[in-house]
Amino acid sequence: MQTGFDTIFAVALEPGQVIANLLVALICGLMISVSYRATSGGSNFSPAFVRANVVLSMITALVIMVIGNNLARAFGLVGAMSIIRFRTAVKDIQDIIYIFFALAAGMAAGVGLKGIAIFGTLFIGGIMVLLHRVRYAHPTNHQFLVQFQSRLSEGEAPHVHVFERLGKKVTLVNMQSLGTGDLFEFSFHVELKDKDQGNRLMKELNGTPDISNVRFYFDDV
Repeated sequence: MQTGFDTIFAVALEPGQVIANLLVALICGLMISVSYRATSGGSNFSPAFVRANVVLSMITALVIMVIGNNLARAFGLVGAMSIIRFRTAVKDIQDIIYIFFALAAGMAAGVGLKGIAIFGTLFIGGIMVLLHRVRYAHPTNHQFLVQFQSRLSEGEAPHVHVFERLGKKVTLVNMQSLGTGDLFEFSFHVELKDKDQGNRLMKELNGTPDISNVRFYFDDV
C-alpha cells in the first residue's frame, strides 16, 4: 500500500484508458475547431487558434487524468501553472467562449465521461453553428452607419429631410467639429424604411447642398 508522497505520483488509470481519454479529447477538439471555423471569419480568424483548440482539449484531459482525486497533486499543478504568463489579448468574446468550450470538453474526456464529452461537444458546437447560420442578433441589411461632412447654418440641417423620407430610425452617434468655421462631421446610425433604398440614400445625401464626403459602413461578418 502506497502512503505519503508515493501517492502523489501514482496514477490509477491503465494505459488503455489514458489513450482512450486522449482520443476522445482529440475528437472533441477537432469538432470544436470545425465549429469555430464555421462561425468565425474576417480579420479575427486565426488558424493558430483553430489548432490551439484541438491541442487545448487534449492538454486539459491530460491534466485532469494526472490530478485524479489527489488534492496534493492538484495544488502542485496549480503552483506549476502559476509561473506561466499569457500576454496575448483576446479581441473577440467568441474566442474566449471557445477556449472554455475546449477546456470543458477536455475535462469531461479526462475524467472518462466519453459520452458526455462527445455529445456535449456536438450539441454545443451545433448550437454555435446554427446561431451563426441564422445570423442571430446580427444587424439587418437595412441598417447602416452613415458618415458625412456638412456645414451648419441658420435653420434646419440639410440632412434632416433626406432622413425623414427614407429613414425609419435615425440615431446621432457622433458630431465633431473640423475646426474650419461651421464645418462638422456627423455619424448616424440609420435604419431604412426599405432595405433596397441604400443607394438612393447615398445619392440624395451626395446631391444635397452643403453635404460632402458621404460614407456608408455595414458590418457583414
